[in-house]
Amino acid sequence: MMDQFRSLFLKLDVNNDGYVSVEELHREMEKAGIWSAAEKAQAVVDKYDKNIDGRLDYEEFLNYLQDRERKWKINFQLLDKNKCGVIDHEEIMCLFKELGLVISKQNAKKIIQMMDKDSSMTVDWGEFLYHIILNPAEDIRELVSSWKHSMVFDVGESRTMPMEFTQEETDSGAWKRYIVAGGLADAVSRTLTAPIDRLKIQLQVYGSKALSQSFKEIQAGGLRSMWQGNLVNVLKGTPQSTLQFFIYNQMKMHSQSHEDKLSIKQRFALGCVSGAVAHAVFYPLEVLKVRLNLQTAGTYSGILGCAGSIYQNESTTSFYRGFKPSVLCMIPYAGVECAVHQSIMSWAKTDPANSKDSRLFFFSFLAFASGQMASYPLAVIRTQQQAKAFSSNMKASSSAVQGLIAIYAKYGIRGFYNGIGASFIRAVPCALLNCTLSSRFELLLSSNK
Repeated sequence: MMDQFRSLFLKLDVNNDGYVSVEELHREMEKAGIWSAAEKAQAVVDKYDKNIDGRLDYEEFLNYLQDRERKWKINFQLLDKNKCGVIDHEEIMCLFKELGLVISKQNAKKIIQMMDKDSSMTVDWGEFLYHIILNPAEDIRELVSSWKHSMVFDVGESRTMPMEFTQEETDSGAWKRYIVAGGLADAVSRTLTAPIDRLKIQLQVYGSKALSQSFKEIQAGGLRSMWQGNLVNVLKGTPQSTLQFFIYNQMKMHSQSHEDKLSIKQRFALGCVSGAVAHAVFYPLEVLKVRLNLQTAGTYSGILGCAGSIYQNESTTSFYRGFKPSVLCMIPYAGVECAVHQSIMSWAKTDPANSKDSRLFFFSFLAFASGQMASYPLAVIRTQQQAKAFSSNMKASSSAVQGLIAIYAKYGIRGFYNGIGASFIRAVPCALLNCTLSSRFELLLSSNK
């Protein structure tokens, strides 16, 4: 084992100066697909750098390796349920289940592949030790959390790509903690980015006049007015994602038979259907959100006041104004994003250099952007049709096609994408917040079960 430790030290010491620097350790952690590699590399050096020169000599590095060996030998034996000396994907799934977490067989295999050096699809003690040396987790929960973070980013405004769980994982009920944790993270991200979302909606309706409209509203209702309509947006987000998850997984179990992996066509179809149905069920809340976003502060006395006003002064059909282009918008958005996401990520995983956090985020953002570009003109039509009920300046169009023609006549091609820049800007903090908070909320909920 000492020879292996020496070999690892020499491997990390890229410039052969007899030391392992933060940069060298960081580089190797990134190659191994470790989440937050820069912070973890710095923490290891800070803790074991006894002479405080900002790097580790062999003795300091050896102390770190021996600490990892002592701490994790017992944990490896606990993970090796059948005592055969190796860990496989079924034992990874068992570990997640014991912690009250959910993971698909496909993602469990990805975790094994992160550690597997000889392509055996199993992990022996040497491979596991090498992994936890580069992944300085303090306990099993932190290790599992890092594995979850190392899976694919989900960049999007409302988590449109459902998680894929097996029948056993769904029946266990552990998915409920994922829903609650994801819902809490989703609520925080929506709230913090609500002003950007409101600006996007105003750009879709008012075009270049949206900024001046926003300034007028801030002057009239204060900065708080930029969060008008956020509550209904939060109330819509998690239930809609939950219903989509349920529909997606039910259809997946009936269409997949005994196969382990969905094809791109299957993902596209399931994403379209589940996204469209869930969106249809919660569409009235989308109408309320747009009304509250476009009206000045104080026009309605909250969500119930807005709903009551529509019911009394218009008709129940007004709760589904703009529904046709909205569903047509959701189909390519959910379908294209699911299909493109799988294709890009499958390609990205073939090159170890693509395991960097920044690259995974970029590839996932490409999938999100593809869905947006394919569906955004219909989203603009939907919002404009919803706004016609109270805007005397907007002419009614009887169909989505007429709406598209009217937008082109007034703004040109650019009009089809009014507000898409705000949508892209909002997606970045939303994704980072969802990715960071959902995992922490899930671990917190599982520890209190």
